[in-house]
Amino acid sequence: MSAESDIDDSSAPLIEHLAELRTRVIRAAMAFIVGMIICFTFGSAILDFLLVPIENTMRSLGNPNPVMQYTAPQEYFFTLIRISMVGGLFVSFPVIGYQLWRFVAPGLYKNEKNAFLPFLIASPMLFLLGAAFAHYIVVPLAMQFFLGFADLPSFFAAMVASGEIVDATTSTGIDIVFNGKVNESLDITLKMIVAFGLCFQLPVLLTLMGKAGLATAEGLRNTRKYAVVGILVVAALVTPPDVTTQLILFVVVYGLYEISIFLVARVEKEREVKLREEGLWDDEDDLGDDEDDSETHTEDRGP
Repeated sequence: MSAESDIDDSSAPLIEHLAELRTRVIRAAMAFIVGMIICFTFGSAILDFLLVPIENTMRSLGNPNPVMQYTAPQEYFFTLIRISMVGGLFVSFPVIGYQLWRFVAPGLYKNEKNAFLPFLIASPMLFLLGAAFAHYIVVPLAMQFFLGFADLPSFFAAMVASGEIVDATTSTGIDIVFNGKVNESLDITLKMIVAFGLCFQLPVLLTLMGKAGLATAEGLRNTRKYAVVGILVVAALVTPPDVTTQLILFVVVYGLYEISIFLVARVEKEREVKLREEGLWDDEDDLGDDEDDSETHTEDRGP
C-alpha cells in the first residue's frame, strides 16, 4: 500500500475547502450561541457559584450577611453576559473541537490523527483542572489576603490601645468596610480561572511541538532559566499583586514545564523506537557522540 493511500482524498478545489470551512465555522458559532444562552439562563446560579470564595472569606472575617452591590442599572446585566460568554465557550468547546477535527482530519495521515486526537481531548480536561484549581485554592487565598489585610490596622490598633482584643464597634472614628461591586469582584475570579486554565495547557502545547519536531527535551532543559523568568513575568501580570498567588502560579506552571520535558522526552523515545523498527534511524550521531566521549576521557587520563 502506497503512502498516498494512507491519506484521505483532499484534492477538492479551493472553493470547496472554503465552503467546508464556512460550514464548520457557522456550526461552531451556533454551538457557542446556544451554550451562551444556556449559561445566561442559569447566570444567577453561576454567579453565586463564582462568588463563593469571597462569600466564605467575608463570613470568616465576621460578616454574617455578605452583600455585593452594583452601581449602574446595566452592570448586573452585562455581568451575566460576561459569565455567559465564558461559560458558553466552555460548554460549546466539544462541538467546536469536533468541527475543527472534522475540517483538519481529512488532511492528516492515520498516525497523525492518532497523535492529534488525544490532545484534543486532554485540552479541555486540563483547562477544567486549572479552572478548578484557581476557583477552589487560589481565589480563596487571594480574597483572604486582600480582605484580611484591610482588617489588620483596626485589629492591631485595638490591641495597642487596650492591651487586648476589643469589640470593633467604637463611638468615634470611621469604620472602613468592604462594599464589593459585583463586576469588580467577578473580574478577579474570571481572570484567575482563565489564567490558570490557559497555563494548564502548557504540557499540551509543548508536547505537540515535540511531536512536530519544533521542540526537544534537551532544548527545554537548556532553556530552564529563561522559562523561570518568563513564568515569573506571566505570574506577575495575570495574578493580583500579592506574593501568595504569584508564588502558587509560578510553582504550578514550572511543575507543568518539567512535566512537559518528560512528555517530550517520551515522544522522542517513541519516535526513535519506531524509526529503528522501520530501519530509518541513523546511528551515526550516536556513534559520533560516543567517540567524542571516549576521546574526552582519553585526554583526561593523559599520557
